[in-house]
Amino acid sequence: MDVINIFLTDELGNTLEDFVHDERRFVFDRLGADGPKRLVDGPTWIFVDWVMDDLAGLEMCRRLRADERTGEAHITMVLEEDDIEDRRRALKAGADDYMIGPLDRTAVLDRVLAVQSNNVDRGATQRIEAGDLVIDLAALQARWNEKPVQLRPNEFRLLRYFAENPNQVLSREDLIAGLGKGDAPIDERTVDVWIGRLRRAIKAAGGGNPLRTVRSMGYVFDLN
Repeated sequence: MDVINIFLTDELGNTLEDFVHDERRFVFDRLGADGPKRLVDGPTWIFVDWVMDDLAGLEMCRRLRADERTGEAHITMVLEEDDIEDRRRALKAGADDYMIGPLDRTAVLDRVLAVQSNNVDRGATQRIEAGDLVIDLAALQARWNEKPVQLRPNEFRLLRYFAENPNQVLSREDLIAGLGKGDAPIDERTVDVWIGRLRRAIKAAGGGNPLRTVRSMGYVFDLN
């Protein structure tokens, strides 16, 4: 079943349940100023509030366009009122369209379904580059200095998540949530097993050990 990602900067994103329609699952999440906290596979819609708690909606829109994870997402600016100048500024900042808030589940789904059929391939990033590492998402293959990194599915997704979040400490809980493993209970120590396999695979491909352990906190993918 295909997954359609719907992110909202509004708190509403934390409360909406998945919706299944026409063999597609629409998955909701809240989006903060620092971008997605999980892997984003497939078409992506983002609803950005004109006024956010810690950032202006226009600046958020610019950041999303500059982020390779969300650069091709369909962005809807949620205006507080139908103001011509606000509409112009929203589109100039990179929004695809706009609507008047406040939002509810029906309004969000109506907007997504109205344009989704024409944008089913939008937002599917095909290539991630992080230093000597290149991840080809279409081929499900990672290479370090052109040498294949032999990975199982979990470790492949883990490497992708590290590559999208380099040089920052990620706890075991962060990694489980980031890989979309939050629905089923997983022992956090399982992450250590994934890390061990990933380290061995990178080393075998000539990448050394870019995964650094931060005691009592988690792991960092060091990208020079």
